[in-house]
Amino acid sequence: MTSPDTPFRTFILKVANRCNIDCDYCYVFNSKDQAWRALPPRMSVDVARAAAARIAEHVTRYGLRTVHVVLHGGEPLLAGPRHLADLLRALQEGIPPGTEIRFELQTNGTLISEAWLDLFEQFTVTVGVSLDGPPAANDRHRLTHASRSSAAAAVRGVELLRSRRNLFAGLLAVVDLANDPVEVHDYLASFEPPVIDFGLPHGTHDEPPHRNDPASPEYGLWMSSVYDAWLARPQYRHSIRLLEDIVALSSGARGAVDTLGLAPSGCVVIESDGTIEGVDTLRSVEEGASWLGLDVFIESFDQAIRHPKLLHRQRGKAALADECQKCSLVDVCGGGYHPHRFSAARGYQNPSVYCADLEHLIRHVQGSLRRHGWKLSAPAVS
Repeated sequence: MTSPDTPFRTFILKVANRCNIDCDYCYVFNSKDQAWRALPPRMSVDVARAAAARIAEHVTRYGLRTVHVVLHGGEPLLAGPRHLADLLRALQEGIPPGTEIRFELQTNGTLISEAWLDLFEQFTVTVGVSLDGPPAANDRHRLTHASRSSAAAAVRGVELLRSRRNLFAGLLAVVDLANDPVEVHDYLASFEPPVIDFGLPHGTHDEPPHRNDPASPEYGLWMSSVYDAWLARPQYRHSIRLLEDIVALSSGARGAVDTLGLAPSGCVVIESDGTIEGVDTLRSVEEGASWLGLDVFIESFDQAIRHPKLLHRQRGKAALADECQKCSLVDVCGGGYHPHRFSAARGYQNPSVYCADLEHLIRHVQGSLRRHGWKLSAPAVS
């Protein structure tokens, strides 16, 4: 049976709800929403089995051949190797054998060991590591609970991953204007990751991100410098998804991340107790913003797709603020990431708090593409 709804293809499982470091920008532990305090420290095998059954139901309904299962947290390695193996086994056994399961894990890297590498190889888990740049850059925000550096332990974890073929998925860095963009990019590139993902710090119109000059598109300028550094050296082989998505969307293709473009997001979150969330980063907005009142023991993922809080995913441009709908760049920026549009006065009917930054970056990338002879499908920008 087919459905006009856009199915979920990525299932993010919060296998651990605690962390061994204390990043000050963390939307799970250091935001308005403190739901983690009432959640189990780690996901049970029963929850994993129920999640697998719901994924199997979803796969069958939509005829999906491949699904991504992302093990997340908190710090997922706090679940422990034996328990995580039990979770992975439950997921493998519960999802139809004709469906390819791509297991991924996002970690701060500090707990990676040879035993973990053996487990990753056993279950074919690719692993991404969060690292904001060189030690001084990383330690602006990513310290231990004792306020000590986490950089050396994270780098040790990255090097261990690199010692085993095909386990290293890439690096995730949060942009900080205090750090030099080229230095950060080149440092991360030195680990030869397949992918570097840059994320903008979460902010809303009520609590905007830090800026040195509110009149300047500083984050757009920062990422434009990264783009230039990325192109400057032909030996670089890594992807930068934010930048590649701007290229793809400007050329009429579909992007790969849900922070840009107008395509419905294909991600859903399963918490450690089995509750279902749409976008867990909405915790940075207000208490309960991510709650749907659903869980895998009772409801299907179809009920999440059609939940009133997630209907905007199906509406595309019509879900955006009027000024966004009229903008010539809307097909590329998509109005910006959903949490970044929020204000208490207008809900999500606002342009992104990064509107000027996205405009600057998109214009910068498109200008570069035109100079290299690309024909863009997006409207011309001056």
